[in-house]
Amino acid sequence: MTKINGTSNRFQVLISLIIVVLLTALKLHAQNPKLNKYNFAEGLTFSGNEDYSINLRGYVQPFIELKNSTGDGVDNNLTRFRLRRFRLRLTGDAEKYKIDYRFQVDLSGTGEVGDDGSDAPILDAWVRYSITKRTRITFGQRATPTDNRELYMGSHTLQLVERSRLTSAFASIREFGIFLEGSYKLGPVAYIKPSFTLTNGDGLNVFGSDFGGLKYGGRLDFLPFGLFTRFGQFRQVDMVRENTPKLVVGGTYSVNNGMSSRRGRASGAILYLDDMNNVALPDYTKYGVDFLFKYKGFSMLGEFAGSSADVPDNITQRVRNDGSTSRALEVEGVQDVENFVRGRMMLGQAFNIQAGYLFKSLWSIDGRYTYIDADEHSFLNNGTFYNRPEYYTIGVSKYFDRSYGIKVQGSFTYVDADGGINDLNSDPIGGDEWIARIITSLSF
Repeated sequence: MTKINGTSNRFQVLISLIIVVLLTALKLHAQNPKLNKYNFAEGLTFSGNEDYSINLRGYVQPFIELKNSTGDGVDNNLTRFRLRRFRLRLTGDAEKYKIDYRFQVDLSGTGEVGDDGSDAPILDAWVRYSITKRTRITFGQRATPTDNRELYMGSHTLQLVERSRLTSAFASIREFGIFLEGSYKLGPVAYIKPSFTLTNGDGLNVFGSDFGGLKYGGRLDFLPFGLFTRFGQFRQVDMVRENTPKLVVGGTYSVNNGMSSRRGRASGAILYLDDMNNVALPDYTKYGVDFLFKYKGFSMLGEFAGSSADVPDNITQRVRNDGSTSRALEVEGVQDVENFVRGRMMLGQAFNIQAGYLFKSLWSIDGRYTYIDADEHSFLNNGTFYNRPEYYTIGVSKYFDRSYGIKVQGSFTYVDADGGINDLNSDPIGGDEWIARIITSLSF
């Protein structure tokens, strides 16, 4: 399959999606549809006979970021204007056949955590079958349950302007594979939600060679006070103002056999070879616990994530970015191959705690603290993108309705940097960093 890239190709995807929707709508019209409707921020819904329906919705998010760092008498400023997200989502439901599906694209060209661009706009492409009312199996590309809880939350429903740096450091975000999920009632109100995954372990849109083995893992969630109202478990703000306390506590664990990137996002980004020129890759283990609490407008999210690596002892070469190989793995400060390999992976631990209150006027005040503890040999010590152990963020948001149709958010982050950090041009920064962000979200 040819890799999709470039602005023109992103618009080709958009045009193709519109054609699919129009053709499907015409087909439904020929079947005497029961309902055609549009609800603001909930998209356009077409319904036909045989209990079949499709929904098209989307949102756009213009974004401004101002970053300042001061140290050693040098004042560094960076201003960035961009379209943070431009997403279209098509979902379908064939209740008669117990099947539903989703296809979602992002035409902004920006990665989910904002650190890098995305050549391929396809985000979600999956089909799900309901084995029973409580157990479902999904095949395709989607967000993985083995990431931290924040990745469960829709990007247009975030409590603050951006996701936490814990997510940036450890989340693989989306993967292709098989996902088995259940939801079972325990006693009068409590629920337990187990999930198991078997994926490629190489992130989204792997159109070329798939290096390494498979990734397997799972998540177990416990809801002692019953289910959240109106998908509240998957949205950060307590928009519905829960009348009774709602809590979900969960744990995750996954093993990626033969990982060829820093955290399992891009197949083949980092490759090693043995003496026979066979691919030899490290295994990557990730684990975490998290919770979400909501009650009468107050919400709190807490997350912990950690990782470790098992480096094979037969690595003797690495593949450079240009495709050539090098037998000299040692670099300054690294004495053996194992530490060199570890230094290119996201290894360490982190926790994120954030809370906020939504007033009845739909104004929200929120705060977050994130701490990252990197291993001695880890890419989390990289001075350009990481090596910043503490993040303090406050934010203010105004929601114009409870459907997330229109909102404006602003945040201010103080970054307590460690020694030896750089800017994006690799120029040294002597002090800490201050980041101001503003984002507007319009759903349709």
